[in-house]
Amino acid sequence: MPNWLLYSLVSAFFAALTAIFAKAGLKEVNSDLATAIRTGIILLITWGIVLVKGNAGGINNLSKNNWLFLTLSAIATGLSWLFYYKALQLGKVSEVSAIDKGSIVFTILLSFLFLKEPMTPKLLIGAGLVFAGMLVIVWK
Repeated sequence: MPNWLLYSLVSAFFAALTAIFAKAGLKEVNSDLATAIRTGIILLITWGIVLVKGNAGGINNLSKNNWLFLTLSAIATGLSWLFYYKALQLGKVSEVSAIDKGSIVFTILLSFLFLKEPMTPKLLIGAGLVFAGMLVIVWK
């Protein structure tokens, strides 16, 4: 199994746990406050890993381009989390998570437009199936 596939599967598992734990933790808590708490804990954990592994020196090698896109990614992540937590608080975790995974369709489209990644029939069919699955799960 390629490393990227293993990491992707582990990521998907933890994303599932994230949704379940978040929904349980959002009872009678403001979703923005919950997101801030989550973000603070993530900040401590990730900087702890960077420091333990001795990777903090790499910060000096970042280009302006690295900083720009990492900052834009952080802003997008923060906004995604804020809206995700609010949606989790108001909706069913299974439906909210299904729509959230619809980001795959957006990612495929944006990777084609901005990163010039190829748009293959296989990719289009897969994106269509993801979109269809999302509709089936949330159809009332």
